[in-house]
Amino acid sequence: MEERMNPISHTDLILNPDGSIYHLHLLPEDIADHVILVGDPGRVSQVSSFFDHIELEKGNREFVTHTGSYKGKRMTVLSTGIGTDNIDIVLNELDALVNVDLEKRRPRSRKKSLKLIRIGTSGALHGDIAPGGQIITRVAGGLDGLYHFYQDPGKHNQLALSQSFREHTAWKSSLAEPYFIKGSEILHTLLSGPGVVSGITLSTPGFYAPQVRSIRLAPFDPGLVAKLNSFRFVGMRINNFEMESSALYALSALLNHQAITICVAVANRVSLEFLEEYHSAVEKLIHLVLEKLTQDE
Repeated sequence: MEERMNPISHTDLILNPDGSIYHLHLLPEDIADHVILVGDPGRVSQVSSFFDHIELEKGNREFVTHTGSYKGKRMTVLSTGIGTDNIDIVLNELDALVNVDLEKRRPRSRKKSLKLIRIGTSGALHGDIAPGGQIITRVAGGLDGLYHFYQDPGKHNQLALSQSFREHTAWKSSLAEPYFIKGSEILHTLLSGPGVVSGITLSTPGFYAPQVRSIRLAPFDPGLVAKLNSFRFVGMRINNFEMESSALYALSALLNHQAITICVAVANRVSLEFLEEYHSAVEKLIHLVLEKLTQDE
């Protein structure tokens, strides 16, 4: 990616009066190299309750941040809110904190790569994934279109997978073109294990019709879940729906950060089961992730 010669404008890189980045209200020293991302602001304290100590607590809107340590390893947990549009804010601002000299408004010559781990909830698309099960995202598929707003000299989009998906689902041309980005192999290996299902996750631009839910409005393709259930590509299947991973993987790939998503299945869209009380399942996943991150260099 070509470096800009001129300082970044005040309308592109917006800072608060205290020098913190605009939405997150964070300073460069506020974040660790390992950042756990959660959607729900209330889940930040659920994660940080495991920390040995908390050195920092900040918040603005839905963006709540705690930085501390777990078994001596410094970590940050940050809430993103819901959706790929929020991930667009979070990823660009996290990257600016570590890779831009905020005072000079210029990219740093030496870049840092963050490790970004999203802990979330999702809807499973296969009957063999029971509610409460853990799903790790090897490849994130985006139905949201965010990736297409960015230039990608590295061509991270897996075009063969995208084409196969469009053909299999008879994808409407009026919708955003699906894109598929691979996550961090290092983090995938670290967080995988017995009972953790791996494959493709689809990120949608909404919770209802985009995920084939209907209350009073009908989705464009009521048979989409069945089509997704039968889709296969090079031994992978689409395991679950959620709403953030495509943007997380795309922007991390473009900015050279490592990203992975691991979710609890709180619903099964095939068996129509729903896990009414999923707090303990999320708690178990949080503890698993924290333990494994202590093993990462």
